[in-house]
Amino acid sequence: MVKPRLLIAEDEIHLREILRFQLENAGFEVMEACDGQEAVERATEALPDLILLDVMMPRLSGYEACRQLRASHQTRHVPIIMLTAKSTPNDKVSGLGEGANDYLTKPWEREELVARVRNALEWSRQQRAASPLTGLPGNHSINEELGRRIAANVPFALMQIDIDFFKAFNDRYGYARGDEALQALANILIEVPREQQHAATFVGHIGGDDFVVISGTAEAEAIGKAIIERFNALVPSLYDPTEAAAGHVEVLNRRHQIERFPLMSLTIALVSTDRVPVTHLAELTDIAQELKAHGKGIAGSVLVGDRRTPTDANIERDQSAA
Repeated sequence: MVKPRLLIAEDEIHLREILRFQLENAGFEVMEACDGQEAVERATEALPDLILLDVMMPRLSGYEACRQLRASHQTRHVPIIMLTAKSTPNDKVSGLGEGANDYLTKPWEREELVARVRNALEWSRQQRAASPLTGLPGNHSINEELGRRIAANVPFALMQIDIDFFKAFNDRYGYARGDEALQALANILIEVPREQQHAATFVGHIGGDDFVVISGTAEAEAIGKAIIERFNALVPSLYDPTEAAAGHVEVLNRRHQIERFPLMSLTIALVSTDRVPVTHLAELTDIAQELKAHGKGIAGSVLVGDRRTPTDANIERDQSAA
């Protein structure tokens, strides 16, 4: 396992040595800087997982170093903990105001130091793993969850969810309304399992208009059907009234010709590992992609299961299944 890499910036050498000793004993890799300027330079070169900045340092104070680190696209997302000999509210607010995530007052307790470092690292990991648009777990967290469930050898269901004709909607109304549509679907994905009291259900955002729901096998189909029903009911309100009534939008296609596109719908590929046993992630995603490709060939919102039996809120379309 790779150790998190920390950069400590402290001009007093004996305090720097104490920090190094305590953090290395806690399982971290430690780099050092003797002032704020060196801290900015080393952070830019090495991109540590976390930075501890003393407030009072020569050449560049901790506050100014924090300001510069936050201004750089390379280091703006690295968590920063300020070390201060002062403990007044104004001192703490000053550090937080420059972009620090946390502060630690000298003299510190080893247990508090390690706890604050670990909390900041966990916060950073969650931020990197989450979709900035929906706040849902992203690809890294999705793969971790799937790997954990496969390793547990307990059957589960994976639903890959894709919005049909989302690009046409985005082209017609712009990215801001496209983002609103994605956020609306994310809310549905969260609300449906909660309302059905399936607390162990995992919801993630792969990116763009692709989402996943991971649940128990028994409840998966009911969750999928409810998602489709809720989304179908929502879709007309996302469009301008005249186009919602018409049931389509007209936009320029890739050949720069006006083309008519239906209102958005959902394709949900459902893989239940009790029906299709899987031993690794690639196998699972390959099956889901195959089912999703099959579902894309069916008009309207559709839930395509392991036996390629599509289920839709509109029962009359069931005969379209292969």
